[in-house]
Amino acid sequence: MSDTLKVALTQMTSVDDVAKNFSQIIHILDQLSTTVDIVSFPENCLYMRIKEGEQIPFFKLSDPIFYELGLEAKKRSCVLHLGSVPVELDEGKFNCSVLIDSEGKSTATYQKIHLFDIQLNEQKPIRESDVFHYGSQPSILKLNDWKMGQSICYDLRFSELYRCYALREVDLIFVPSAFLVTTGQAHWETLLRARAIESQAYVIASAQSGMHQSVKTASFRETYGHAMAIDPWGQVLTRLDTSPSVQILTLNKQRIAEVRQQIPMKDHRRL
Repeated sequence: MSDTLKVALTQMTSVDDVAKNFSQIIHILDQLSTTVDIVSFPENCLYMRIKEGEQIPFFKLSDPIFYELGLEAKKRSCVLHLGSVPVELDEGKFNCSVLIDSEGKSTATYQKIHLFDIQLNEQKPIRESDVFHYGSQPSILKLNDWKMGQSICYDLRFSELYRCYALREVDLIFVPSAFLVTTGQAHWETLLRARAIESQAYVIASAQSGMHQSVKTASFRETYGHAMAIDPWGQVLTRLDTSPSVQILTLNKQRIAEVRQQIPMKDHRRL
């Protein structure tokens, strides 16, 4: 049990090559200057579909790459939170968060509920539901007496998911993402700060960032970056730029208690 939690916030530029993404993850881990409790990686950290409609390779938790990442977690005595990976489970194929604990065990912990089916002006449509099944329920992780709600990218727009976490008084919410530049510029920080404020919890939003050039085709896509950590008052604690990087933060439960004492929202809810 601990009143503090040491979190590593990361930013990546993943591509459609698992080996290259694995190397990028190891490079990020090698930059850690101290032991942390948990490392938060973004959506699509092991595979980024760059050309729309391209077939996605789905992982199983028995695949060797999770064993290799488990060795890294054991070596560093920390937990790895893979923001999202295309995973095939008994129930179907999901955009799925995977937790690798400090003993090296991998567990599918959350399946993305809101799939990204959109069409921005003058851009090609994107349809996650052509590939993935919908997740169906919120999921809370527990680590060192901290309760951590999970979400993925497009989930950020749906406040009812975060209301579930607020009612269960989570201490932290993960929002691993791969936001487009257009929507990132317009909505990213606003929505993240709103989720922290309404939940009175920390928000850790790792991100994909920059130009993702396919190793298979001439295709490319661009993501917004600006990974953020936000405190329960809505204050931005750190904001990464647009390059692959990592930053360590120490979160404190006392800050959560201070905010909830000043504005006791749980005592005032009526709906």
